[in-house]
Amino acid sequence: MRNFDLAPLYRKSVGFDQIADMMDRMISTETASPSYPPYNIEKTAEDAWRISIAVAGFAESDLGVEMRENALIVTARKAEEIDEKTYLHRGIATRAFERRFQLADHVRVTGAEYADGMLHVDLVREVPEALKPRQIAITRAASADDGVYDSQAVN
Repeated sequence: MRNFDLAPLYRKSVGFDQIADMMDRMISTETASPSYPPYNIEKTAEDAWRISIAVAGFAESDLGVEMRENALIVTARKAEEIDEKTYLHRGIATRAFERRFQLADHVRVTGAEYADGMLHVDLVREVPEALKPRQIAITRAASADDGVYDSQAVN
């Protein structure tokens, strides 16, 4: 495992703590990321995405979608049931899981939909109006030559 020292990044930058923390978290986590359940991330528009997670074997009531501290957290807990079936092969995993997705600033969840064993979570980036670029009007400054002055007021 490689170790990276991010201390120089902290010393030479101001206001980028969140990026450095995210890089530090990504480096320090296990290299073998969990592969269950499989998922897709697709870009649906310029500032919109959809995360599709294969959740075969789970009912809509078994799933949870939560947004907390710039993270999307998808959980599944199968209700305990008495299973009297005898399986010769059980390939559909219905074990509990928690999948986290780190979200950028101003990205929020607009909806979640369950259909055909897939959970679709829609995301959109909504930059606040105060942070959007805006055009500043340039006005001409008044100069002494522009106006006519009263000679008595000047003396």
